[in-house]
Amino acid sequence: MWIDTHCHLDAAEFDADRDAVRQRARDAGVGLCVIPAVERANWARVREVAHRYGDVYALGIHPLYVPQAQEDDLQALDELLGASKDDPRLVAVGEIGLDYFVPALCEPGQRAKQWRFYIAQLHLARKHGLPVILHVRRSADMLLKGLRQTKVQGGIAHAFNGSLQQAQAFIDLGFVLGFGGAMTFESARQLRHLAATLPPSSIVLETDAPDIPPQWIYRTAEQRKQGHAQGRNEPAELPRIADTLAQLQSVAPAQIATKLLRNVQIILGMPNSGK
Repeated sequence: MWIDTHCHLDAAEFDADRDAVRQRARDAGVGLCVIPAVERANWARVREVAHRYGDVYALGIHPLYVPQAQEDDLQALDELLGASKDDPRLVAVGEIGLDYFVPALCEPGQRAKQWRFYIAQLHLARKHGLPVILHVRRSADMLLKGLRQTKVQGGIAHAFNGSLQQAQAFIDLGFVLGFGGAMTFESARQLRHLAATLPPSSIVLETDAPDIPPQWIYRTAEQRKQGHAQGRNEPAELPRIADTLAQLQSVAPAQIATKLLRNVQIILGMPNSGK
């Protein structure tokens, strides 16, 4: 069985055919999706979608949504995490983190607010005994700084694209690294080198659907240059993404599947095939 450790199945892009999307994933062998929240407004939605399809979910405030977030959203998150402590499908606090790629988020006031919300959510993860799902975009060192200040029980560094030294620092803090569609591009040399070099015990796979489509979803070289994709990404693409990882690590896909399943079970605290 495959687990898509990062899939926004609640996104509007899936509203027209969500049932079919999830069935295609199931037919492809994706038995479980981890659905992270991004803001207070979609907490109830991700929970409903996860329960509907027998998947699991995370609750948090994404750094891209921090600018419009209110301070009392953190209190609301604390209360909801407490009220959901007996929900076996709640497996993490996320998607949280820092984004230093979007220019507007790099202004001093926004950087400070991102940091405040990140640290506060780390404290909530620690309080409620949950791992975290981290958004890492040009922010690995600061994320690591926060993790050293506020110890949590590990988690997933989603869409990791940092250095080997940063990767090892996350691993040393009890994290695994999420690899997805970006790894399928031959031009992503550093990322592919990481995927080939890191031990399988430090890796999980994800699609980030409907975003970060793999190479084969893109059309022509010119359209790739312009950022145009043939279609949205789906969790059904995960096994083919896994084939890329298997090729890079020179092992059989079945061997990768067994190891990565175990990684998810350990990091998200899910025995057997999930909670």
